Parts: sequence; C-alpha cells; structure tokens
Amino acid sequence: MDRSGIEAVKARINISDVVRRYVDLKPVSGRWMGACPFHQETKPSMSVNDEEGFFYCFGCQASGDVIDFYGRINGLEFRESLEQLAAECGVELSHVPHDPHAAERKAKKQILLDMHDEANQFFQRNLSLASGDHCRRYLTDRGMTPEMIAKFGLGYSPDDWHGLDNFLKGKGRNPELGVEAGLLSKNEKGNIYDRFRGRLIFPIQNLSGRVIAFGGRIITEGEPKYLNSSDTPIYKKGDHLYGLSLARSTMTRTKRAILTEGYMDVISLHQFGYTDSCGVLGTALTADQVKRLAGFCSRVDLVFDGDGAGRKAAMKSSRMILLQGVACKVVLMPDGEDVDSLLQTKGADGFEACMSEAPDGLTFCMNTLREEYAPRDIMAWAKSFLSELSDASLRAFYLPRIANGLGLSEADFRRDTGAAAPQQQRNPRHQPRQTQRVEQQQPGMGVGKDFADDRYFLRFSIQYPEYVPELAKRGMTQVLRTPWAQALWNKLETTQQGQVASLLNEQEKGFYIQCREELHTNVLSGRELLNEWVYICEQIERGLTDMDNRQLNESIRQAYESGDNKRALELLALKKSRRRDNEQH
Repeated sequence: MDRSGIEAVKARINISDVVRRYVDLKPVSGRWMGACPFHQETKPSMSVNDEEGFFYCFGCQASGDVIDFYGRINGLEFRESLEQLAAECGVELSHVPHDPHAAERKAKKQILLDMHDEANQFFQRNLSLASGDHCRRYLTDRGMTPEMIAKFGLGYSPDDWHGLDNFLKGKGRNPELGVEAGLLSKNEKGNIYDRFRGRLIFPIQNLSGRVIAFGGRIITEGEPKYLNSSDTPIYKKGDHLYGLSLARSTMTRTKRAILTEGYMDVISLHQFGYTDSCGVLGTALTADQVKRLAGFCSRVDLVFDGDGAGRKAAMKSSRMILLQGVACKVVLMPDGEDVDSLLQTKGADGFEACMSEAPDGLTFCMNTLREEYAPRDIMAWAKSFLSELSDASLRAFYLPRIANGLGLSEADFRRDTGAAAPQQQRNPRHQPRQTQRVEQQQPGMGVGKDFADDRYFLRFSIQYPEYVPELAKRGMTQVLRTPWAQALWNKLETTQQGQVASLLNEQEKGFYIQCREELHTNVLSGRELLNEWVYICEQIERGLTDMDNRQLNESIRQAYESGDNKRALELLALKKSRRRDNEQH
C-alpha cells in the first residue's frame, strides 16, 4: 500500500468537507457533530475531527479517516476509495504490488469497465436508429418521457445474434472476454452470440456512475421476460441497487429511500418526482444492500406488488431492514397494479394514498405473523429474529414491541424466547477515573482481565503521547500481557504521534480513534491528570513486582524439584524479604 500517497490524500482533503456531502454538520467545541449515516438515530452522535483527520460515532462506534468514511458510505474497497479521492485532490499514487496478481486483476477490471461503456454506446445508439422504432414506441406507450430515457441511459439491443459481438470485435475486443463480462453468451457447441438480443436495455451503474452490468426486457414475444447480467469481476448483483447512483443525493437530503423491484417501477417513480427511489436487481434484498442504503438514509419504504409473492418479498425484506436497525414502511400496491401502472393511471396522488396507509415494517411483520402463521411458527420467527440481532440495544428496543404486537406480556415473551431482562450497571465509583469511561471493545482485540488492564495502559498512552517515553523507561513493555497490546504499544513507542494512525490495522485504528475522541468528552484537569499519572505508575510497578514474584516462585519450584534445598531456602528468604519491603511501602 502506498503510505505516502495515503498521507498526501489525508493532508489535502479535510475530512469534514467529504462528510458534509452526506451529512449536515454543526461546529461543537472545536470539532463537528452530525447524525451518523451508518445507523438509525435521532440525536447526532458522530464527531468529525479535522485536526486529527478522523470521524467517530458514539452510537455505533463507526470510525476511521477520510478514506475509510468515503469508502464505507459509497460501498467501496479501501483501494478504490483511496484512488477516487486521490484523483479528486490531484495526488498520484505509486502502486506497490503486494499481490503478484493484483495488477493483472485491476487491468482486467478496467478492460471490463471499458467494454461495458462501449456496449452502452452501442445500445443507446441503436435505440435512436430505425431498428429501434418499435422499442421507442414501446417506451412511449408505457408513458416514458424522453427526459427519463436519457436520465437512465436506456438503450436497445437489436434482434441480431452478432450485433454487439461484431461491434466489440471492431473495437479490438476478445469475444471470450465479452463472455466473461456477461455481454455475450456461449452455447454448448462453443458458439458465441449476443446475450441481450431483441431487448430494451437498462444500464446498471455503480456509485461512481460507471456502467457495470445490464438488465434487458423483451418487448415482443419471448422468454425470459427479463434477463440480467450474471456476476462478474466488476459486478455482484447482491451488492448493488438499480438507480442508486441517481437517487443517493435525494436520499441524503430526505433521509428516506424508496425500494421497489422492477426497472420500470424505479424509472416511473423518478418521473413522478420520487427521485429517492431505487430497485433490487433480480434477487432478494441482501444485508449488504441494506447497509449501503443505510449510508444515505435512516428509513427505507418498501414498495411491492400486493399479491402473494409481493407480500412474501415484503416480509423478508422488512425483516432484513429491521435487523440492520433501519426504520421501514411496507407499501403494497392494490390488486392488479404495480408501481408503474398505478403512477401512470392515478398519478402521484394515487401513490401517496397508498403511502399514507402503509404500516411500519415491524407492524407489517406482526400482522402477517398473526394472520398467516401457526403459533409455533410465530414464536420460531420471533426467536430467530431476536437471536440474529448482535446489537443489544436493538434487541432491547424490539423485544417489547414484538411482545405487544403478538399480544403477549413482555415477561412471558422474554421467558419463552430466552431473552434476558436488562441488567443494571454497577456503580463504578471505586474505579480510577480512567476506567470509568464506557468501554467499547473493538472486534478481534481480546477479552478478560489481562486485556482490560492492557487497554487501560494503552488508552493513557494514546491520549497523552508526551508520556510515552517515560512509560517506556518505567517498563510498560514488560507489563503488557496480550499480543494485541504489545503490537500497538510498539507502534506508539517507535512512531511519531502524527504518523501512528497510518500504521494501524482496523481494530487498532478503531481503538485509537475512540481514545482520542474521549479527550473532548472527558477532559482531565491538571490535578486529575497528575493523579492518573501517579496511579498508572503504581500499576506498572505493581505489574513488574508481580512478574518478579512469579519468576521467583517458579525458581523456588524448580529448586525443590531438582533437590537443591539450599538454593530453595535462599530463594524463600529473598521472597520474605521482598514481602517485608512491600508491606513497609
């Protein structure tokens, strides 16, 4: 990884300028505060620190630098996020190949993206030619305006076995790569032909606006009615949403997303002013898609057909959304209608009428369970739902609401589902001030007393780096017991403060940012800091003493086992002498 490039990007771009594209920020005590886009909340809990270049959410503990934030909210890998921000601020990255095949894979992905651009040009041009007359008439008959056709980049693939194939060959493209890209198909005899022939084409874009796949709808007789790109090196249907690149700015402003199933439904919603709309891509809604939506909004309105299949999809989708802690509503179309037909016949007023009657997602699930499920299946659903919630606060939020929705007492429901009642926190007044702070354990760091002690030492070192040299002299390295803590301490001890963050892994970075952010919320006075310093020095000294005693006990044991009683008695006398010294101090 190009560390100098990473530091150059972070130096040229204020993190608040990037965050402000998605979140309203207000200045608070030398930093910025805003609503976290990565979980549902009503009170702003995300801090953005320009001076140190990081963000931190007190609610869900999301954290990182400007590259992390941009990648997370746009669904990008770290490298993609870095490259886009580098291009934006004019930083040239030097590519250090840590993987011998990385450059090859990147080059192939770029070729596939270029081939999709070329195919998109081919499809759009054909829609405007005489061969596309019947496709244009079809769009007109469906009430589609020229503005929407242009906005979504619709095209047409002629009913020709080799139209796109020959076009790509003319661009110097290998047909086999066209098959890998999902643009062409190959039959059992090895013959290559156009995959989307005779279809209205819907380009599918990533969040950067690049075409990465296509959907095709037959406009004459034939099956299947819809044909979608298969997964490729640049496209995974469970990660993307149709129209999201066009809808995300409105979603960020309205804090709402309208999610539906069909390409035409999405376009019609945009045509009638619902520009925060997007659609799933031929699969059931996935957790990754919900997380991506949650980066732009706090509520998802599901809009599905009112038939059995639509209700089933709404049940699964609302459950998926609720598990991610995102609010949702379930809007079911009247019998015989879909979103497109309803809007075309009854307009926005008809759609708003359906929206106004829509229940929230949890109510819809409870109603469906009561009406359509057997009692044992209802309890199985509830147990499964609660067990999949990793966030204890979400579990506490949903549990009484589910119990009420099913007509059960909360106590009975807790007993039947095995959910424990909320525990009261113990009074922490006996603890030193430093350990009274709320602990948010980073995944993969460790558990137990040794870890808690190590975390205490490291927190002080991160918050007051000017003490690190003295802590090293006093023996900090010897008292840290967990590998995670020893690795982080080594970076703190050997690296200048301003450069530490760039060397940290994901778990270390999360802990580091959390500790630095606490400086704004839990400021120590001069006397408190002195007391903290005295306490931590005492703890280090005690830790070193404990280590010496353990080593002494081990030496005594070995002396007895080897029959060296004289040596054992000498060591016992030393142990007693040390104990007297400790008692006197």
